[in-house]
Amino acid sequence: MLQSLIYRLIAVTYIAFIFLTSFFFFIIALGIFVVTAPFDQRLRALHRFTCFWASLYIWVMPPWSVSIHGKENIDTDETYVIVSNHQSLVDILVAFTLFTHFKWVSKAELFSIPLIGWNMSLNRYIKLRRGNSTSIKQMYTACEKHLNQGSSVYLFPEGTRSESGHMRPFKEGAFVLAKRLNRPILPIVINGSRTAVPKGSFNFHGETHVEVTILEPIPAETFGDEEARALADRVHGLIEERVIVEPETA
Repeated sequence: MLQSLIYRLIAVTYIAFIFLTSFFFFIIALGIFVVTAPFDQRLRALHRFTCFWASLYIWVMPPWSVSIHGKENIDTDETYVIVSNHQSLVDILVAFTLFTHFKWVSKAELFSIPLIGWNMSLNRYIKLRRGNSTSIKQMYTACEKHLNQGSSVYLFPEGTRSESGHMRPFKEGAFVLAKRLNRPILPIVINGSRTAVPKGSFNFHGETHVEVTILEPIPAETFGDEEARALADRVHGLIEERVIVEPETA
């Protein structure tokens, strides 16, 4: 009982810290945008700062740690369709610790969060309303624009976080994009995040180590004749065989 109360206090303190510091960081982000946007079309400087902002919320939690393997598989001069499994809200923070340039494809509701959501809009990340055909078309258009400008796009093809830890089937959208624009796919495996913040919970759950494994890119020329559904299933298999299914967390 006492441990549960302590964990709840830690969670409340952590969330309060995020929102209080977001005022300060958003002012900095807005300044970076105003100064750099006229000559930095891809908003690389702003995204770099956003990587720091998000990573800080990992660094300030001593019980949380992240290790990254395969960073050498990222060619900073290449433009990827980045895909990974999705187990927790922490996955978003963890992805930023890669400090590589990309545009998020994220559910539209997150853009309405004060300060953090406003920064997502400043970065020109991509909104998606699931189940809305107009929004899906707009998402494809925005992704194509960013990919053509040289910005990678990052998607969670499962569509939503897994409750059980077992991966959901991949939706085809990311793979349709890769085929249409002839872009390589960069698969990423995230392990350990589910125990940090399980779906449906905002409690603190103790020590968590997250391992990120960046697999070798899949060149576009290797899947030119492959159907998007088959490609999605193939990449799903590559990631799934490296995902560790963790026990239930209370």
